Amino acid sequence: MKGKILLVVGLGVGYVLGTRAGREKYDRMKSAVLTFWNDPRVQKRVDDAGDFVKDKAPEVAEFLSDGAKKVVSQVSGTKAPAKKPTTAK
Repeated sequence: MKGKILLVVGLGVGYVLGTRAGREKYDRMKSAVLTFWNDPRVQKRVDDAGDFVKDKAPEVAEFLSDGAKKVVSQVSGTKAPAKKPTTAK
């Protein structure tokens, strides 16, 4: 699904950048994109994605921090600090 969306977006961008059809076709395409973007179903998915990112951001940050600490300890030759126990929410 992600690949199909990227294909459609790529085709749209290519058309806009490469078109010689004039402003009228560009305005029609822009109107169609705005209609799609402002559709309540699309906005629901956008909100869901934003909520998902907000929920997962602390976990990702912790994962990246732990990974960085491991890399630093390997490079410096010291032992990695003990991992703090996490509490379940």
